[in-house]
Amino acid sequence: MKSNFIKCGMIGWCLEVAWTGLGSLLRHDPKLTGVSSLTMFPIYGMAALVAPAYRYLRKYRFYIRGLIYMTGIFTVEYVTGRILQRYHCCPWNYSSAPLQINGVIRLDYAPLWFLTGLFYEKIIASPKE
Repeated sequence: MKSNFIKCGMIGWCLEVAWTGLGSLLRHDPKLTGVSSLTMFPIYGMAALVAPAYRYLRKYRFYIRGLIYMTGIFTVEYVTGRILQRYHCCPWNYSSAPLQINGVIRLDYAPLWFLTGLFYEKIIASPKE
């Protein structure tokens, strides 16, 4: 689990830097500047929970698993975001987005989190059985 935590934290950082870098295209930034925060490493590392969850979920179709992962990601994002907001150190702020809740989650990211959960499943769960 420890190695999966590190792997998930690193992958999460890379995905976030790539996502924000591509998002900089919308701001007409030709440098494609991507950013993240040290705070995000343990949050992304929690995706290591996908591996043990997969043992119970593998009998379900991909769309059920994706919905469960998406719900888990939204839950972790909301809880950690609210805790970090309390200490004025939340590295993300979605308050200006139309489909946001308390500035910490964006409902329009649901398809992204659905696919991200399945992506983590492929790289850390062992579908060998």
